[in-house]
Amino acid sequence: MKYTGIFIIFFLSLTIGTYALNVGDTVNNVSIKDANNKSASIPDLGKKTLTIFYTDPDVKDQNDPFADYLKAANLPKTTYRGMGIVNLKDTWLPNSLLRTLIREKIKKYNATILTDTDRVLKNKWNLGSCDDKSIVIVIDKNRKVLHIHKGAVPKSDFEKILNIIKKSL
Repeated sequence: MKYTGIFIIFFLSLTIGTYALNVGDTVNNVSIKDANNKSASIPDLGKKTLTIFYTDPDVKDQNDPFADYLKAANLPKTTYRGMGIVNLKDTWLPNSLLRTLIREKIKKYNATILTDTDRVLKNKWNLGSCDDKSIVIVIDKNRKVLHIHKGAVPKSDFEKILNIIKKSL
């Protein structure tokens, strides 16, 4: 009985470890939707360094301070893109309302914002629980994950993450 418990814990630790996106992992593009519910994929994946904000609309402002910090850094658009992907599956808000708000935000900020209606990105990239979270993922032009953070990025990490991005440009 004692060995069975140890085996189960060991097996679970291996299994859990394989189902999480980590720094150093390589990601592939996915088919998600744009703000008009048309098929789209992540632009510039494999061409530029990307910062993706994968966000549950219930916490839509969670990483705004970090997004503002990156925008103020004036990173070169030829080698860098920041963007949002809205996780529509983990909210009670109607998709039609959210898409209208997203289109307004795209116009106002000239932003790239896509939508994930069925947790496609979460599942393909093994993001784990995304409910009530904003996940920040930095990916280099070789599609390698350079940084990942679930929840609000602490102000004390802003410069560290910006330096990771700058090194990859």
